[in-house]
Amino acid sequence: MNKKEKIEIIKKGTLEIINPEELEGKIKKQIPIVYTGYEPSGKIHLGHVITVMKLKQLQDMGFKVKILLADYHAYLNGKGTIEEIQELAEYNKRIFKGLGLNQNTEFIYGSSYQTKSDYTDNIYKLSTLTTLKRAKRSMDQVSRYDENPKVGNVIYPLMQVVDMMFLNVDIALGGMEQRKIQMLSREILPKIGFEPPICIHTPLLHGLDGDEKMSSSKGNFIAVDDEENVIRKKIKKSYCPMEVIEGNPIIEIVKYFMFSNQEKILIKRSEKFGGNLELSENELYDLYESGELHPLDLKNVVSNFLIKYLSPVREYMSK
Repeated sequence: MNKKEKIEIIKKGTLEIINPEELEGKIKKQIPIVYTGYEPSGKIHLGHVITVMKLKQLQDMGFKVKILLADYHAYLNGKGTIEEIQELAEYNKRIFKGLGLNQNTEFIYGSSYQTKSDYTDNIYKLSTLTTLKRAKRSMDQVSRYDENPKVGNVIYPLMQVVDMMFLNVDIALGGMEQRKIQMLSREILPKIGFEPPICIHTPLLHGLDGDEKMSSSKGNFIAVDDEENVIRKKIKKSYCPMEVIEGNPIIEIVKYFMFSNQEKILIKRSEKFGGNLELSENELYDLYESGELHPLDLKNVVSNFLIKYLSPVREYMSK
């Protein structure tokens, strides 16, 4: 696979790469490093899997994958005691392995290095270069809404920036909620003599209730270790408005999960409802938008797909 082919594969399924011109240089490295940080603050769900799929893809291309189990970040974000967070982090680590990240994946606790003197020295340096307004704004989509935000909400983004430096990151991968912090890293790391990472942003999934973001704290998610009956129940109850494509969480699952793995989808229907359909992505969207494809038929095929797709995780976690 040549560099051009690799870049096209990396671009697929992303919303933006900042910036693409730098990507070729990173690919030339013997073992480039891609990192994603996850707060251990709840169940691993389909929203997380969007980034895991891209990590696996990069891993197959020869990238070294580092996953930050961001326990101190979760603590600063009010997600529990350190002990509770670290217990959940171990569980999440097993989930990531169950999702197929290979044995060369490096899992790193933030607390294993974030109190070292050279780490904190750089936090202090960045604190003199970043305004309160800029730091708080970078947390808009990451932190819980709070009328009276804590000082931790300002420290958090500076720590994330130093993480990228400390872990020798070539590519920082995250959902669009991470964009402001990642752009902060590109702005301020050169000011202390470090090369900023390339930033790759993946889509955010809408919650099953139609909320703008799937989140374990809101209960509007499919956990990757949900049992079959739970998946069916959640999908059946989910928001899936007739003839609506934009903001439809079921359509998003079809787009980002099903059509990323196959060119056509078979939708099984009884003859009295028109019989089976085998549809390409555009054909499915057109048929749904016209009202000729019922939401229940779509939900049934999504349930069956997710049950099969997530079965390796359930099997891994049952060991």
